[in-house]
Amino acid sequence: MKLAVFCLLAIISVVYAEEYTNRFDNIDIDQIIQNDRLLKRYIDCLLDKPDVRCPPEAIELKKHINEALENECAKCSDKQREMVRKVIKHLVTNKREWWNLLKAKYDPEEKFAKKYEEMAKKENVQI
Repeated sequence: MKLAVFCLLAIISVVYAEEYTNRFDNIDIDQIIQNDRLLKRYIDCLLDKPDVRCPPEAIELKKHINEALENECAKCSDKQREMVRKVIKHLVTNKREWWNLLKAKYDPEEKFAKKYEEMAKKENVQI
């Protein structure tokens, strides 16, 4: 019985303490967002467009995007949060049509847009 309780507690602590992989934290996000062809590949991957070879970072993002939206990126590292802010700001400011496509797929009811609206206003981003 003690072993079962210990195993349950161990599993719970791993699940709640787990962060997303930091394997891609050192990618040059500026290089991606400044290259329309490369950025489009990421966007197309996230939109599940056919015949798109997804970059490994986009595949990893797709695994966690819904959960990250739900829990305000609770399992994200500070670096990941900063990269997300930078990409969103770029898309909203410079690639609104791509932003709208992503929003339609991942936030059709606009519950996340409303949730993050205040944060965006603080960073002078109109969602």
